[in-house]
Amino acid sequence: MDGDAAHGPADSKAGFVLSNVAEVVERILTFVPTKALFKTARVCRLWRNCARRVLRSQQKMTWLSASGSSRYEEHVLLGAMKEGLENIFLLPQTALLMIDSENFSGRNGSFRHKKARRCEEEGDLDTMDKLRRLLPRSCDIVCAITPGVVLTPSGQHRAPPQEFMEGEAGFSLLFPAVEGVHIRSFHFCKNSLTKSALEEADLGKKKRLVGNPDMKVVLLFGYNAFKSGGGRFLNQLLEPLAHSNVLVAGGHVERVFPQRKDCCLPGSFGVLGLAMSGSRIQGASVLLDQDVSSPSAAEATIRRLKAANIPERNTVGFMFACVARGPNHYNNQHNVEADAFRKLFPSVPLFGFFGNGEIGCDRIVKDSYTLSETDASGLQHGYTTIMSLVHLG
Repeated sequence: MDGDAAHGPADSKAGFVLSNVAEVVERILTFVPTKALFKTARVCRLWRNCARRVLRSQQKMTWLSASGSSRYEEHVLLGAMKEGLENIFLLPQTALLMIDSENFSGRNGSFRHKKARRCEEEGDLDTMDKLRRLLPRSCDIVCAITPGVVLTPSGQHRAPPQEFMEGEAGFSLLFPAVEGVHIRSFHFCKNSLTKSALEEADLGKKKRLVGNPDMKVVLLFGYNAFKSGGGRFLNQLLEPLAHSNVLVAGGHVERVFPQRKDCCLPGSFGVLGLAMSGSRIQGASVLLDQDVSSPSAAEATIRRLKAANIPERNTVGFMFACVARGPNHYNNQHNVEADAFRKLFPSVPLFGFFGNGEIGCDRIVKDSYTLSETDASGLQHGYTTIMSLVHLG
């Protein structure tokens, strides 16, 4: 008997199973990265239907992060995304990126040109074009350029998070479509922020930013707020959020993109943010004020997040700290706050930045219970850290 005849019946049985038994095909496709899954979905109708069910089942957030010198002409994070996106197991609907400003804006020397502002804008457009080519067309992208970055190494939930106040670093948090959760970006500048704009912000599916009982978490990234009128602008945005049962957290960064070119003047101030709504979302945050200056005090403050009793599964931590903190604030001890967070929440990945001012307060958003209430000025701080948990159900 020749080799083809010997293997014929087995091959025939395997072919029959892979062409007719959906349970087997679907199980196999769970081991196929999403990008390759789209290709396998073209094989036949059965495989297409199985691939769709697998995609719907992949509702856990993931992330790609990178640090150190890049092998590419671009920032190290963009290089890591090119490789990492080939092997992730979800279809990103929203991407939140943080990139260090020193290395991002120093690429190729173009940002040192006498027309630095114009070069920065051109660099942002170039980066957005690269991100659009890397990520799905439908993916909502929010990117902030910050003085420092806090990240957890890619794909390692239990790896210790790291604080980077120097050196090249960045991360991309990737959120898939999650049942019962709606995540959408928004942007306001001095020309577009009005009371009616807040109440009628287009967040999809009639989801309003203000006056929406389903709104649970709002992450804010302000830029150029030091300019004349910036403080009044920020108060106008924060006032209605401060008096709502919404977790508000974030801070001030160097720049953001994409920006709305139809209304934003070059160099103007504004806010880019993410709004998270849905009955399954829970959130909590605590404020580490200026007096928290030892590892034991940091751990004691972050421990207050335990009062929220938020499940660690499918939860992400956010750390928004002042550039004056870090080792300078803790007697030259490094990674103090990130280490304290990991000790208390060992299976929760932590991400964030060191910026130029912090937004947030002590607050728990769960079952209509609020840990503390405050006004717009009580949400704005300096020399502090906002440590938050966001559970996606």
